[in-house]
Amino acid sequence: METKRVTFSRAYKLTDATINPLKGYVGLYLIYLDNLAIPYPFRESRLIYIGKSDSKQYSIGRRLKDHMSGAGNPGVYNYAQKYQLSFTYVNFELVKPFWKNSIEDLENYFINDFLKKFGNYPICNNRSSFEEIRLPPEIQLEIDWGFFSAQTTKKEE
Repeated sequence: METKRVTFSRAYKLTDATINPLKGYVGLYLIYLDNLAIPYPFRESRLIYIGKSDSKQYSIGRRLKDHMSGAGNPGVYNYAQKYQLSFTYVNFELVKPFWKNSIEDLENYFINDFLKKFGNYPICNNRSSFEEIRLPPEIQLEIDWGFFSAQTTKKEE
């Protein structure tokens, strides 16, 4: 079985300057609190939301702007009013060589993996269930959830 490790190398403050270059990018984005960890049942994490952009028209940049303006997820918007938020993202083009399913399936896989590791969905992903995506037996994704731990400080722009 081949394991593909999904890592996050950069952190970006949730600001217009860091969002604008992502217009046209398709993929996942993960929003988290800079200085506060959520006490999920199994362990803490600063991650509060996993979202997707499934087209260039509704790009990662556009979706993040929606969250900042209140047109996106209301939980993310409310956290942004009180706390500093940052984000990181997964460019879908970079995972296509080993991920043969849709972007929706990738989002579901991430959310379900978070549930398994933390005991609950990210606090602002407010659906009660997500379809479980099963990978072919020859591949396994290992997601670097440690990026969002309370002790992590990654280079930010």
